[in-house]
Amino acid sequence: MASTAPGAPQTHIPLPGDGLHAARMPGHWLLARLGKRVLRPGGVELTRWMLDTLGVDPEERVVELAAGLGATARLTLTRHPAAYTAVDRDPAAVAALSALATPGPTVVRAVRSDAADTGLPDGGATVVYGEAMLTMQPEPAKRRVVREARRLLDDSTGRYAIHELCLLPDDLDPALADRITADLGEAIHVGARPLAPTGWCELLAEEGFTVTAHRTAPMALLEPRRLIADEGLLPALRITGRALRDPAALRRVLHMRRVFHRHRTHLGAISLIAVPTPTEH
Repeated sequence: MASTAPGAPQTHIPLPGDGLHAARMPGHWLLARLGKRVLRPGGVELTRWMLDTLGVDPEERVVELAAGLGATARLTLTRHPAAYTAVDRDPAAVAALSALATPGPTVVRAVRSDAADTGLPDGGATVVYGEAMLTMQPEPAKRRVVREARRLLDDSTGRYAIHELCLLPDDLDPALADRITADLGEAIHVGARPLAPTGWCELLAEEGFTVTAHRTAPMALLEPRRLIADEGLLPALRITGRALRDPAALRRVLHMRRVFHRHRTHLGAISLIAVPTPTEH
């Protein structure tokens, strides 16, 4: 496990996927290369709800799993927790995260490690969250990450949150769910395995958590209104301009958007807040 001290001088910080052709790279890396910074299925609005409901304050010790390029990290740091640790296995992401700075006393660090095996101490966090990463894992890997979050949390004050894709409704026909999953994987070049809301709740319950709150939102990642809401008008225009100048990237983005739109009735975003379930003695 390697860590990079915050505030270290940075020159060029590469983005994940640098050097890969647009036709082959994972969809979220392609969007990041075009300048998109909010890569969460429910957008910044659902992320803000998640942080508000977690109640992050200056007493918290926060761990973010698979922190990516730091969009949520920046929102968290405006709440001035006592400590913030970003975990990501991609060296480019760790380099970007380690460059984050915050006024005030927050201790910020970035750790290059796996979300299922962070190497961080037992019970050292009061808040752990992860976004848009469990969806991409098969079930055994999902469970390992949730188990690791449980290990990291303080038993008495700990809270855990996720923000993921979900399938709707709970009783969605399994054959249709399989078709949606296959279409997503083909479009984004990553194996996406979203669960229905009840499935997400059951996963957390089976790994030692009690869900205390949840919210769903439309999965509108590439819709113009969401793009502007998440990124701002000028950044959204720059992202669009970059895509228009790169035919391979434009084909990929339009294909992803068509798949999201085709399945819009059955695809959503969900955030759940949970606390460790008390153990019986």
